[in-house]
Amino acid sequence: MDKNTVLAISQSKGNKYENRIRHFFKKLFQQRALAIMSVPFLIWLIIFKYLPLWGWTIAFQDYKPAKKFMDQAWIGFEHFKFLFGDDRFLRVLRNTLAMSSINLIFGFITAITLALLLNEIRNIAFKRVVQTVSYLPHFISWVVAASIIQTTLSPDGTINQLLVGLGFIDRGNEILFLGIPEYFWTIFGASSIWKDIGWNTIVYLAAMTTIDPTQYEAAEIDGANRFKKMIYITLPGIKSVVIILLIMNIGYLLESGFEPQYLLGNGMNVDYSENIDIFVLKYGIAQSNFSLSIAAGMFKTVVSFILLFIANNAAKRMGEARLY
Repeated sequence: MDKNTVLAISQSKGNKYENRIRHFFKKLFQQRALAIMSVPFLIWLIIFKYLPLWGWTIAFQDYKPAKKFMDQAWIGFEHFKFLFGDDRFLRVLRNTLAMSSINLIFGFITAITLALLLNEIRNIAFKRVVQTVSYLPHFISWVVAASIIQTTLSPDGTINQLLVGLGFIDRGNEILFLGIPEYFWTIFGASSIWKDIGWNTIVYLAAMTTIDPTQYEAAEIDGANRFKKMIYITLPGIKSVVIILLIMNIGYLLESGFEPQYLLGNGMNVDYSENIDIFVLKYGIAQSNFSLSIAAGMFKTVVSFILLFIANNAAKRMGEARLY
């Protein structure tokens, strides 16, 4: 390839980038009202999300609050080595992934199923009642919700009384559900679904309103029943929304929550209830080991970013909707 050809290619690339930049600023000027409206949000984002990232440096220090920043002892990756070599952290990592996966899988399935069923209800009054009842638990704080769950699952609670009444267990042999470690993940999953299933259906119901009604009319003419309409029209119609939400939730796979584990956990089920956030509180903040807390939080953020990037690129490769 001669010099003229190389020069022509480089000039072509340069012109392409210049055109893109001009197009960007042209669009920005055309949408200047929206750009100005976004300025407060950008300022908030920089102040509260990006500026605090300098605190990640604490993860590489033997941080002492009484000392100035430049007087702190730098110890490199010692805190990360401690985390990944600590059996307690590996246990809470297992618990976090397990509870997040339960939330992700069953939360999606139940919310989509409820949205499909609500969409098929023709009695508006009954539909509103069902929606209101399913939404209400979302507005109850976890403190109140945990109290309800503990009362329901106690030895003299509703569940045990029901089991005794049905003859599954004998009176005097009631089950202490929150005292059996292996039951905690199931209790957590059921509690989270009960609390958020109604709220999670809102996005799917909104997406269903964008589906062209003539598709249902054509399917009915072809002899499709309600179930087939859901399978072949409704579900494909909300597929892009489902994929976007799935990608976003995969990015939060290490965020299994804090309140339910903290409020429902106890000394008997700690091996299954303790997650990364509680680990940070117990062994980091409570013991003034702030460097360890930052290291654990940094690990969560980096892994979440990687998972989000992988999920988005997988959707891109499959030709599905994606975040970017």
